[in-house]
Amino acid sequence: MATVSSSSSASPWPSDSTSASDSDSTRFHHPVDDTESLDSFSSMSLNSEDVVATTHNNPDSDNTQTPLPTLLHLSFNQDHACFAVGTDRGFRILNCDPFREIFRRDFDRGGGVAVVEMLFRCNILALVGGGPDPQYPPNKVMIWDDHQSRCIGELSFRSDVRSVRLRRDRIIVVLEQKIFVYNFADLKLMHQIETIANPKGLCAVSQGAGSMVLVCPGLQKGQVRIEHYASKRTKFVMAHDSRIACFALTQDGGLLATASSKGTLVRIFNTVDGTLRQEVRRGADRAEIYSLAFSSNAQWLAVSSDKGTVHVFGLKGNSGAQVKDTPRIPSDLTRTSSSPSSSLSLFKGVLPKYFSSEWSVAQFRLVEGTQYIVAFGHQKNTVVILGMDGSFYRCQYDPVNGGEMTQLEYHNCLKPPSVF
Repeated sequence: MATVSSSSSASPWPSDSTSASDSDSTRFHHPVDDTESLDSFSSMSLNSEDVVATTHNNPDSDNTQTPLPTLLHLSFNQDHACFAVGTDRGFRILNCDPFREIFRRDFDRGGGVAVVEMLFRCNILALVGGGPDPQYPPNKVMIWDDHQSRCIGELSFRSDVRSVRLRRDRIIVVLEQKIFVYNFADLKLMHQIETIANPKGLCAVSQGAGSMVLVCPGLQKGQVRIEHYASKRTKFVMAHDSRIACFALTQDGGLLATASSKGTLVRIFNTVDGTLRQEVRRGADRAEIYSLAFSSNAQWLAVSSDKGTVHVFGLKGNSGAQVKDTPRIPSDLTRTSSSPSSSLSLFKGVLPKYFSSEWSVAQFRLVEGTQYIVAFGHQKNTVVILGMDGSFYRCQYDPVNGGEMTQLEYHNCLKPPSVF
């Protein structure tokens, strides 16, 4: 059951809070102003008594004696230009290129925020409380308007919220075994989906101007469900034998990359017909895949895992992936090679499939065991890597020769704004 309510009569949502069944809704005036970016209000004055605001143009703020907060959440926005950080004190928004903190909101009481979902660069965010002292109940999605520096409404559920996804026209809320899709303009419930147990809150939605494509776990182990809302078609794909650990969509929703709990192979599917387009190998040992990301032109795929290496793969049928097809020993055997194919490919059909696998073009080594997420940067042939230890890396890869990436930048996003 979901309950929709507004926070006060001053909200752009209606003042008469409405408790509703899953299919009911309440109306409000759309609060999103796409014409204003985060930069346009990052230094605004705040009146809320519960919020301590700090921005990148407040050099007098000296927090160097205060212990660094505990990081609870990291996520990129839809075009990977910014990223959101949830901590045990509040949340903050940072720009990727150039790296800088845009703003932070720290709460006086409580403060733990376990989910921060941006909507491109506009003033609306979705927040879910978390950590040992959550700012909000973990079963509620709070709609935060940073123009007003407060929550303007909420969605309440019977169980904890695992993740939230936003589009300009939809809000998607992911619970342990159910997904709710709401219309952003009036919070009308459009669709609800049952899934297999989904503790990570796995869900991906397309961000193109066309109709939405949504991907979530199916009802069976290793299965993904693809919803095409324009054609009202549902496609089920048995992507892996093991449970699904991670997946990602291209911006237009045309391609889907999936990884299982085994973490050795990544598969790329056509979302329209469910056909397997390509299979690439991260390595031979089991690994937990933390994130998958397509480049904006769908020519490259980046993968991060608990093995401490970020891999970049070239995708077939895309002119940008012009990697030298020079047979070499796979990187897991040499730890230095950068070739996408094995030197033993001549023995296909005789040796195990491992030796004829497609390997990553480029790699970047990190601290093993730390959780990292990855996205492609806006500069050509760059990736941005975020770590749950607060680390920020921007790296460049050679699209022709491959090999080890070059580190261009390193920062710690948990440090006070005076150091940026």
